[in-house]
Amino acid sequence: MNQLDQQVARRLTRFYVLALTVIAILSISGLLFIRRMLSDHDDDSRVVNVAGRQRMLSQRLTKLAVLQTTGLTTTDTASFTALLTTWSQSQNQLRNGVLRMEKEYAVRKSRQLDTMFSQLEPVFQSMYQSLVRISDTRARPEEKKAALQTVLRAEPQFLEQMNAIVFRFDQESFERVRLLEQIEWVLTVATLLTLLIEGLLIFRPVVTHTKDVIRKLTESDEALRKANENLAVANTELENTNRQLVITQRELLWASEEKYRLQMVEETVRSAALLEGQEEERRRFARELHDGIGQMLTGLKLRAERLKVIPFPEPKHRQQFDELCDLIYDVIQTTRQTSHNLMPSVLSDFGLGAALQFLAEQTARASGIDVAFEGSTGEKRLSPAVEIGLYRIAQEALNNAVKHAEARKIRISWQNEDAKITLSVEDDGKGFQPKIGLKERQIPVIKGLENMRTRARLLNGEFTILSKPKKGTKVIVHVPDTNHA
Repeated sequence: MNQLDQQVARRLTRFYVLALTVIAILSISGLLFIRRMLSDHDDDSRVVNVAGRQRMLSQRLTKLAVLQTTGLTTTDTASFTALLTTWSQSQNQLRNGVLRMEKEYAVRKSRQLDTMFSQLEPVFQSMYQSLVRISDTRARPEEKKAALQTVLRAEPQFLEQMNAIVFRFDQESFERVRLLEQIEWVLTVATLLTLLIEGLLIFRPVVTHTKDVIRKLTESDEALRKANENLAVANTELENTNRQLVITQRELLWASEEKYRLQMVEETVRSAALLEGQEEERRRFARELHDGIGQMLTGLKLRAERLKVIPFPEPKHRQQFDELCDLIYDVIQTTRQTSHNLMPSVLSDFGLGAALQFLAEQTARASGIDVAFEGSTGEKRLSPAVEIGLYRIAQEALNNAVKHAEARKIRISWQNEDAKITLSVEDDGKGFQPKIGLKERQIPVIKGLENMRTRARLLNGEFTILSKPKKGTKVIVHVPDTNHA
């Protein structure tokens, strides 16, 4: 029964807290809304004061204009220019909807007020331009007198319309206060209705439900004890079943791990065979380009050069022949470049360091990007598989940096120390987020990264990409040196 009391108490507490929370939300919402309305009303009071001050300033400016034009003296020490500036700024701020004083006050206007300000604007501009002319020391007396007549004619109309604007501001502010009172009454009624609804729909059903629960729990106490005895027997059987299930799960897990290892070995063999086939096809295609098409193009160039000594009947024929020779030379250079990209001879002749340095220089000339190489070109030779694998990784990383990173500087470095080969390609390009970057990049880039990762895995190495947006990208490969003694 102790647990039953606690359950009933917890349930009643939850409903009670829920009811208090709803009431608190209504009360706080009402307070916040009323405070906001009071703050807006403070802005309205300041706006009414400033609008009323505009009438006083216009009368004072008119008086000073009369005194200044007629040359009479006055005890008013206010600056005519300062008053005119204040009057003009206040009028423009009232019209534009923001008063900038010790802080910004919002000028809330209805369409009627906007219309009244639009009607007042020509009168205001007429008075303002005339007052500016009166304050101008370079203006002639006749001009000042004419301006004064304009001011005297416009002032009554300005005062009349400004009075209407002030009264309209005051009326709209009063209407907002009336609205605030109505909203306050609505919130009060809503709070009282909430209390009534909670009493009828929450507390009363909770009491009834609690009685039913206590009765049902008392009746089911004996049945629960019998069920517990049966459950103890079932638990014993379940423990035996669980032990068998654990043994079966371990066997299944071992079989799954073995299957995964076999799949990984099969994937590695397939990838190695695919990459080896690609490299062999590149070697064959490079030889065919160099020994076949390259030789034929070279022969074509030699034959064309022999024809240079033959005179042509027209100069344009000579020009076309020269352009043909240049085109043959460009085709030869492109063929050589393609053959070198497929299988660089410098890699097989001088090793990885020299090949990387040549790759950096070649890329710098072709792209105009500052590509630097750091590392020794006279290191001992590595195994052919390691050299071609690392070269392809560097080639792919450099290609990605040139095409996609918008880099200004790229650095290729490699070193062979303590039986460990380290290759890195770093750029100062736009970078990407490694976790989501592969989804955002294009498919060729994804395949390029996967090819680099696969090549590093086939060399028993580690492949790492470090990148951040606008911080550049760095590709790092660590491969063990199998030739290290």
